[in-house]
Amino acid sequence: MSLFSQWWPWSEQGEEKSGFVLALGGGGGRGLAHIGVFEVLEEHGLVPDAIIGTSIGALFGAMYAVNPSAERMKRRTLEYLRSEPFKRVNLPVIQEAERQDESWLARFVALARQTVLYTRAATDLAILDDIALFEVADLFTEGRDFCDASIPMYVTAVEFPGGECRIFSCEESVPMERAIAASMAIPGVFAPVEIEGQHYVDGGLASEIPAREARMLASDSQLVVAVNVGARPAKDQPPTNVYGMLDWSSQIKSLYLRRYEKQYADLVVEPLVGHTQWHDFSRPHQEIAKGREAMQRMLPALREHLGPGS
Repeated sequence: MSLFSQWWPWSEQGEEKSGFVLALGGGGGRGLAHIGVFEVLEEHGLVPDAIIGTSIGALFGAMYAVNPSAERMKRRTLEYLRSEPFKRVNLPVIQEAERQDESWLARFVALARQTVLYTRAATDLAILDDIALFEVADLFTEGRDFCDASIPMYVTAVEFPGGECRIFSCEESVPMERAIAASMAIPGVFAPVEIEGQHYVDGGLASEIPAREARMLASDSQLVVAVNVGARPAKDQPPTNVYGMLDWSSQIKSLYLRRYEKQYADLVVEPLVGHTQWHDFSRPHQEIAKGREAMQRMLPALREHLGPGS
């Protein structure tokens, strides 16, 4: 049960619910833990009534929504991470840092100054285009659309430059792959995605855990189960320069935003992935296992809320 469930009106003690809306948060490589969450839910016959996702949560949520098979999701993800298309994405992973304990942002800036990335970072809105985002979204959803999904799917993205958070679903004519690409378009890394004449970027800017949006979608008889795969600042690695301070301040803002968003959930699943860098997809089995462990810890509470027969 979330920290605030003892007083939040939609989490009355002992009240049984008939189903749940699953809210999947953003976090890049940390989001691989979502696969483990789906594995455990499926093993216990627990199917969400609807899924809403942000960024990597939108990708994995949509993948499951169109084809509810955790085994298939895991297999296809591992295949993709070993594939040439993934290698061509060329995420800015920085290994040539002088200090291994420097923040990712500091290491990125150090390398960018020595490469063409520095020029593009200084003259453009992003260092990568959005083609890779469309490719992975289409691959993972098998070309299906919102209205083709077996489980109702919702995707968040943030309008650029206005900053309004928008939810895409079957109720609109927006292709699901485009909505997912927009939700994953990390500012500065990927170019904003055009949808119906507007541009959109990473939904995590406004809703890193879309629990509030899930609460808006849920009925009185449905729980909101949120999965938090956000970053946690390392207490033993303080910033050593200006870039590190900027990175640290961003993490702190994100941490407190997630705390606020978790208030809207009845149950919060929190895999221990907080110190994995967003661009790090090198240990998928480890991240998936963390998702399994976290969901297994929360199973008794979820079953208690859902009552007999769940």
